[in-house]
Amino acid sequence: MAESIKKSGEIQDVLAQACARRELLILATPYLRFESSFLAVQNGELHILATMSREDATFGLRAPDLTIRFPDGLGFFEAHVEVLGLGMLDGRRTIRLSLPKTLTENDQRDSYRVERVGRVLVTYSTLKGDLLQGTLVDMSATGAKIHAQRDVDPAAMGPGTSLLLSVPLSPEIQIETRAEVRHLGARTLGLAFRPALPERTEQPLARWIFLRREEERERLAQRLELNDRTTQPRPAGPTGILLVSSDPDLEVALREFLAPIQPLIRLPCSAQAIKDALAAGPPLAIFHVKGTSLDERRLLKALVELTLAKVPVLLLGTQVDGTALFELSTEWKASSAIVWNPSRGLFLQRLAQGIIRRNTHGGDSPMAPAEP
Repeated sequence: MAESIKKSGEIQDVLAQACARRELLILATPYLRFESSFLAVQNGELHILATMSREDATFGLRAPDLTIRFPDGLGFFEAHVEVLGLGMLDGRRTIRLSLPKTLTENDQRDSYRVERVGRVLVTYSTLKGDLLQGTLVDMSATGAKIHAQRDVDPAAMGPGTSLLLSVPLSPEIQIETRAEVRHLGARTLGLAFRPALPERTEQPLARWIFLRREEERERLAQRLELNDRTTQPRPAGPTGILLVSSDPDLEVALREFLAPIQPLIRLPCSAQAIKDALAAGPPLAIFHVKGTSLDERRLLKALVELTLAKVPVLLLGTQVDGTALFELSTEWKASSAIVWNPSRGLFLQRLAQGIIRRNTHGGDSPMAPAEP
């Protein structure tokens, strides 16, 4: 069962320790996840490294269910936070967050076990000096399972036997420790680290496990996507992501990034065309905003309101100010907005994918790419 820390002093202690080691964190919005790191707790605010554009930080993170996740020792913490604004610390752009009122901790009695470990050759030996090798099967912060290269002798390596263990998990994580046999099969050994790993090894390992856990969340979301596509009834007509725009060149540019998610269908700025397309059940509608003149606003607002009754809307601007575009997004109740630039094609892909996930089968939001 998950445990919670609610005392403000204890919460600040955990955050201060995370800042001291510049701990990795995931900042999760409804549509995207951003990788960041702790920097400092100052004046009742938490500063984290800004790893996204100013517009995305200012507007895209203002979500009612914004959360942070980060590794700590044997487990992970998760907390709800709010964006207070942008800042600067030691010459680096920061995002200022409210201090969480609660830190929720995973159940450490069931330490998360990574099963996708790649091919890792493990060396182990008894205290008598027998040197043996095997391959890593899974890894947690408290132990590991290995597959021996030959049958295990229960008399020599039964439960309780102490071993010397060497696991070259990565160039940065080289585990050299004692371990105790907890269970064994014909060629498998379940090991517990005895004593616990020192902090200099435990923290990098916890970070590695945390990132593998985030990858598993993404794989689960992708499986949900695939299941949703295969179980939903086929629409009567062609369907896909709708692009409401009069610009054929924009359609070509966007198709490169959006086609891996869904086919892209361009529509004119016509209420009837949109009504006909909505009948096929598209997952998302992207509205091209070329300017912010009063006439264009009136037309697009009416079309967006028509569309929102059926599907989520994303505003995509060209030759417009980012702040003005995000303000329109808020006013029109669109899911989000983005100023188009070919260098942000992958970001658009992940954002569209996140909006679709949020409004269909669920699943964790995709990881935002690093800003160019």
